[in-house]
Amino acid sequence: MTTQVMKIGKKGEKKKRKVAWGITGSGDRLVEIVEIMKVVKKQYQDEVDIIVYLSKAGDQVVKYYRLANNLKESFDRIWVEINPNSPFLAGELQMGKFEFLLIAPATSNTVAKISIGIADSLLCNAAIMSLKGFVPVYIMPSDYAEGVTVTKLPSGRDLKLRIRKEDVEHVKKLANMDDVFILEQPKEIHKVFKKHFRTDI
Repeated sequence: MTTQVMKIGKKGEKKKRKVAWGITGSGDRLVEIVEIMKVVKKQYQDEVDIIVYLSKAGDQVVKYYRLANNLKESFDRIWVEINPNSPFLAGELQMGKFEFLLIAPATSNTVAKISIGIADSLLCNAAIMSLKGFVPVYIMPSDYAEGVTVTKLPSGRDLKLRIRKEDVEHVKKLANMDDVFILEQPKEIHKVFKKHFRTDI
């Protein structure tokens, strides 16, 4: 378990460490993930600065689920993708300015691109540069196991979806990569923060 003592900045103030949270264009369990991240932010507020990065599709989905204001009220910094290098998340991750990158939820498209090394979007580029810089990447795929899943639409109606074996193969490929950790359920996010940070400082 990697627990580290908080860095001390100028004049003895505690210097927060940074986490990048990426949201892609999947609505699957998005509401639950946002609520968990709000709890995590409060729990580690003296130690961790969580910065939110929305892909272009993520920005659309957040608005579709009426979560945009919720995010703005709960998190101090929210960036929306302009291109793969803007905002400059990939470079900052590669230079070790973040403790880790969390992508939750991650669409099957994002998972597939990262698994084969395509860096043509903000979060795919960020993940690949993170791994090159030995920065851990935690990914919660929307398509985790082959079969049928049920997700909630913004209206509250259930939507039944088929998870294809082709999409699951990309998840398995990611799971075998160094410094990539696959999360199955939103509640596992708590374990990620507990692994990296102490709450008794």
